[in-house]
Formats: sequence, structure tokens, C-alpha cells
Amino acid sequence: MTSIQARPTTSLAIWTGGWVLATALLSFGPRFLWHYSEAATLVALALQVAVGIGMLFSLRQQVRSLDELQQKIQLEAAATTLAIGLIFAGSYQMLQDVRLLGFTPTISHLMIVLAITYMVTLLMARRRYQ
Repeated sequence: MTSIQARPTTSLAIWTGGWVLATALLSFGPRFLWHYSEAATLVALALQVAVGIGMLFSLRQQVRSLDELQQKIQLEAAATTLAIGLIFAGSYQMLQDVRLLGFTPTISHLMIVLAITYMVTLLMARRRYQ
């Protein structure tokens, strides 16, 4: 990693960590910290969205700091992740609608599929372009 890439990558790591913490606060805060106060939950939601938007802008800066090949690899991984996410989400919901799932689908399942898809696609693309 070059020094040109180090700063945006560090910034992205900080924003991502902040987003994870804000998401945890939004998820667990109503039960354990403020006992289902609607106002406090809305504040936590606003914080989580604001930090998420900051993470988005940081990600854009990080990708712009990459060379053309790395940008191509990132674009390929993002496009594949989007396609797999759409296919998975639609199919997953339909399986529940026709009662072929013994449990209720949750967004966390989709997020796990997206994360794994992105990582695998990124590794495969990097290997292909070595």
C-alpha cells in the first residue's frame, strides 16, 4: 500500500468501525440502555445513518485512491455482490412466502451473504489479475 492509499484506507477503517458501533448502539440500545424510548431510538437511528453516509464518502475516496487495476477489481466485486444480493434476497423471501423455510428471514442473513460474496469475488479477481 502506498502512502497515497494509506490515509483513505485508514479513514475508511475508522468510519467502518464507527458504523459498526452505531449499528450496535441502535440494535442493543433500546433494550439495554434506554428501555425502549422512542426519542432515544430515533437519535440512535439518525446517528447510524449519518455515520453510514460518512462511511460511504470515505469508501468513495478510498476507491479513488487506487490504481486503475485495483479500481476494476473493486468494481467487479461490487457488481457481483449487488447481483448476488438481489438474487438471494428475492429468492429468500419467496421461500418464506411459500413456507419452505422453517424460520423467518432476517436482514443479517443477507448481510452475511453480501460480505462473503464480496470477499470471495475480491480474492478471485485479484488472483485472476496477478
